Amino acid sequence: MSLYLFEIVPAVTTKESATQIIEAVTTAAATAGAEVVESQVTAGQQRIFVVIEGNSDLGLENAIPSAVGDRAEQLTGPDEVRLVGAELEEIKKLRKGAGYLVEWDLPAEIDMETYLARKKANSPKYAEVPDVSFLRTYVREDTIKCLCFYDAPDEAAVRRAREVVSTPVDRLHELG
Repeated sequence: MSLYLFEIVPAVTTKESATQIIEAVTTAAATAGAEVVESQVTAGQQRIFVVIEGNSDLGLENAIPSAVGDRAEQLTGPDEVRLVGAELEEIKKLRKGAGYLVEWDLPAEIDMETYLARKKANSPKYAEVPDVSFLRTYVREDTIKCLCFYDAPDEAAVRRAREVVSTPVDRLHELG
């Protein structure tokens, strides 16, 4: 089983619309024999991030866009991702949302091995920012970007945590 990321820009940015999109994705994934691991929505409902566990031959690349239909202005994925910093079974059990999501567009010179070594070396430094909890990261297997989830009191605290681990912030989203 692999993990796949879908990123959705809703055509209508309301809580109701985001809920309908997530329900449609969840149903389509289940029909295809896959499972939604988690879905996260930005505070203003401008973006939805959904991670699905399934086999590569399930047809998710057709099932999900078909289920979402015109409710999405833009839909990207499936992009295979790797979970780092957490156990999949724990994520499934908790279904707990994070407070913030950082997108980092990885430089071309960083491959997966380099990313994982860097992550391992830098993770202990988060202790220097005790008001921030690093929760998990999904790294695209093509190492185009990663999504890092945090619990923090505010955006400034997340930025401090990223500075401590010497990692940039390309986009920072408060999650709702």
